[in-house]
Amino acid sequence: MSSPRFASRKAILVFFAALLTAGCGGPQDAPQGMGAVPVTVVTLKTEQVTLTRELPGRTTPFLVAEVRPQVDGIVQQRLFTEGGSVEAGQPLYQLDDATYAANVASARAALTRAEASLHTAQLNARRSADLIAINAISRQDDENATAALKQAEADVAAARAAVRSAEVTLGYARISAPIGGRIGRSTVTQGALVTANQATPLATVQQLDPIYVDLTQSSAEWLHLRKDLQSGRMQGARDLPVKVLLEDGTEYPQPGKLAFSEVSVDPTTGSFALRVLVPNPDHTLLPGMYVRAVIGTGSRQDGLLVPQQGIARDPKGNTTAMVVDKDGKVELRPVRVSQAIADKWLVEEGLVAGDRVIVEGLQKIRPGAPVQATEAGAAAAQAAPAARAAQQ
Repeated sequence: MSSPRFASRKAILVFFAALLTAGCGGPQDAPQGMGAVPVTVVTLKTEQVTLTRELPGRTTPFLVAEVRPQVDGIVQQRLFTEGGSVEAGQPLYQLDDATYAANVASARAALTRAEASLHTAQLNARRSADLIAINAISRQDDENATAALKQAEADVAAARAAVRSAEVTLGYARISAPIGGRIGRSTVTQGALVTANQATPLATVQQLDPIYVDLTQSSAEWLHLRKDLQSGRMQGARDLPVKVLLEDGTEYPQPGKLAFSEVSVDPTTGSFALRVLVPNPDHTLLPGMYVRAVIGTGSRQDGLLVPQQGIARDPKGNTTAMVVDKDGKVELRPVRVSQAIADKWLVEEGLVAGDRVIVEGLQKIRPGAPVQATEAGAAAAQAAPAARAAQQ
């Protein structure tokens, strides 16, 4: 027979055992599984997409002219400011022209002498014509007078040509700008001797408004683009404006226009040249500057864009997207994207219009899990009234 104290201890042990059993068995009896995880999705739809390509390049003057002497002489004066602007035909250098001026004077004197001989020949020919009419002179004398007149006329024409030639040579002693633009430094100073056949130019004039931007594009990329155009997947976009980016990354305010593309490929680089014509009224772009140009390569009428946060890459570089299927569950979809357009990727394969791509809540889901999808725009619209109410 047990004592009352022992029975009391036994009752206490039974009570604590029951509590321990209830505490351990509770979780085992709870329902397994999780509820639908809320996520934000973007429903894809086709749209017209303009495809662009950013290419490196350098600026090149629109026109370049090297100022060279056409006659020999000593430089008497430089008539321009180095680094300034010049107009076409503006005098740049004055050479010593004393010899050339003397040649002009000599040629004009020879012309005067030839004109005097022509006047005499005209009088003789007129007199001979009157005498031959009355048979006062022989026919041979009349023919000689006529021949002398023609020779005098030819002498006058040659003398006039000599005068023009001497005047042209004299004009070359005053060297003028062949084009308008910005002129660089002078390679000669006052007193220097220049020659007509010298290799070094006196100065260089460059027209900078407008200015060219010479770009290079890979021939392989061009072949891929050509195939897309021929297959009809893409339409040409040659007339689209070209955006120029400066060395510091800022956008140049004046849009350019594609002028032409080279007809041959450089065998050393496998690329060909493109030339863009860009307005440059403030001379912000200088020759030789490194720039980048964003040119339009084509457009797709049924392009498909997906937000970049909805695309993931594995260590091998493969791209995937999490999509909400028709049953409201997560599906892992392999995709292929080609290029970035703003904050989106251009889809080539793996996604179609109407797919709901998850862009928020990716850390809380896994393939096959049920989710509660909310459209990205709708989520923002619902959050705005809540934010205003919280501020009040």
